[in-house]
Amino acid sequence: MQHNTYRLLRPTVQTSAVIFASPHSGRAYAPDFLAQSVLDPLMLRSSEDAFVDELFAAAPQIGSALLLAEVPRAFLDLNRAPDELDPALIEGVQRAPHNPRVSSGIGVIPRVVAGGRHIYRGKISLSEAEARLRAHWYPYHNALRDLMEQTHALFGEAILVDCHSMPHEAIDSHTRPGQPCPDVVLGDRFGAACGPQVMDAIEAAFTEAGLRVARNAPFAGAFIAQSYGRPSARRHVIQVEIDRSLYMDEARVERGRNFSCFRSVMTTVLARIADLGRPAPVALAAE
Repeated sequence: MQHNTYRLLRPTVQTSAVIFASPHSGRAYAPDFLAQSVLDPLMLRSSEDAFVDELFAAAPQIGSALLLAEVPRAFLDLNRAPDELDPALIEGVQRAPHNPRVSSGIGVIPRVVAGGRHIYRGKISLSEAEARLRAHWYPYHNALRDLMEQTHALFGEAILVDCHSMPHEAIDSHTRPGQPCPDVVLGDRFGAACGPQVMDAIEAAFTEAGLRVARNAPFAGAFIAQSYGRPSARRHVIQVEIDRSLYMDEARVERGRNFSCFRSVMTTVLARIADLGRPAPVALAAE
């Protein structure tokens, strides 16, 4: 299914309750937005989860649905609440109680990209902000909500893997001296978004592929994990952050020389994760 906000890639037959989604890998930079920004396209892409959609591209072949954002994060952040509007960027927005994301310029319509570089010369209108939400935020979340509900109805549970990437310097700065950096950070909001058995199994899928895994630090999960994770109702969400230096040239936003090899590793991991959501075979009754 194609929409100007997202692509929904479904398997021929969905055989797993695990679904994958990438809200930050969109790279459809509209000419109007590029003209509006003071940054060049390469700088705008610094906040993009570049190539994450390709790392998870095998999901439909292993029986899982894959939801991919088309709209770029610098234009609209689909992993933020629709009311996380930045008064320093959007005219007519009243100051709300302190929100560290909005204060840092990374609300639902970001004011800055990586490194704190400002996207715009001045402010944008509230009507423009609301138009972006109507055109893109709500369609993406309607699709994600429907996918969760349909999957839960089919299997009695839904496990959403929310797929992201992290700059190497971000994880390096949060690692103790002398300790190796994690390759992957799994976030479940400290157990609020995902059941412990699901979390343990997803961690094992990565560690058995030779990847170092950390939990909830420095990334514990944002709006999607908070809003869709209800483990008591068998609706699990786990945020996956992958170190970009493992597969890409971060400065140039290009695939690294080992990209194909790492994608193969990820395909193995995906298959293991998808197996978590497959119904157990029913034992034949003794004759």
